[in-house]
Amino acid sequence: MDFEDIKNGLIELIKKAETDLPKDVINALEKALKIEEGIAKTQIEAILTNIDLAKKTKRPMCQDTGIQTFFVKIGVDFPEISSLKNLINDAVKKATKEIPLRPNTVDPFTGENHKDNTGDQIPYITWEFIEGSDVFITAFPKGGGSENMSKLGMLKPGVGIEGVKNFIVEEMIKAAGNPCPPTVVGVGIGGGADLSLKLGKKALLRSVGERHKNKEIAEIEEELIKRINDSGIGPMGLGGKTTVLDVHIEKAHRHPASLPVGIAVQCWADRRAQMVIHSDGSWEVK
Repeated sequence: MDFEDIKNGLIELIKKAETDLPKDVINALEKALKIEEGIAKTQIEAILTNIDLAKKTKRPMCQDTGIQTFFVKIGVDFPEISSLKNLINDAVKKATKEIPLRPNTVDPFTGENHKDNTGDQIPYITWEFIEGSDVFITAFPKGGGSENMSKLGMLKPGVGIEGVKNFIVEEMIKAAGNPCPPTVVGVGIGGGADLSLKLGKKALLRSVGERHKNKEIAEIEEELIKRINDSGIGPMGLGGKTTVLDVHIEKAHRHPASLPVGIAVQCWADRRAQMVIHSDGSWEVK
């Protein structure tokens, strides 16, 4: 297996995520453009121009190229499972220089910047084992502005789903223009504190416009979209009809005494790209 070739594929994956916004996000922004007016319309126009320039010039669409984050599904029969972590780590270092990416990893105690987007626990990788021999990797660069709007609510179970919905709407209104709206909001309900936040971030991997398979949850997603957009915060917090492009919910069973709600937020640059690595080492970036 050619590890250098796989590393080049991983760099291509990171580059695509940083420079080429998924079509579902662009479609949602173009839809927002049609209903906005005034300064809100101008903001969406500027965002779409920026997206187009990033794709044409192969340059990152935002100066904050994020913390390099990956969701990896590994086929249990893939022959080089033990090599994947180092391959991703080395690819991030090389991508930092080649794309280039802004060095974003800072030691929380010393303030030292590693200058290669790696460090303790970073790149941040979520692993999941699946059947088969292929590896599926999603690159998910996570910017600081939107990440700062993450929230964990350990609600009392008595508030019920209405209380959950109110918490989400209130927190997004408090966030206002800070996460660079229009945003995509991921919500994890249930589990524990850490699992709810993890589910919120995983929910962001779903395409904009893709509803939850559970009809009742899908209806709640649509209700939250309307309620948050009715706030009038608008693009970049300057007023308008489009504060969120979408809201995605995922759930886990919970303890009877707790009702965790984790909120993860993506800015308008809802960056993500997918890659598959086959058991023979060949790969495709999608």
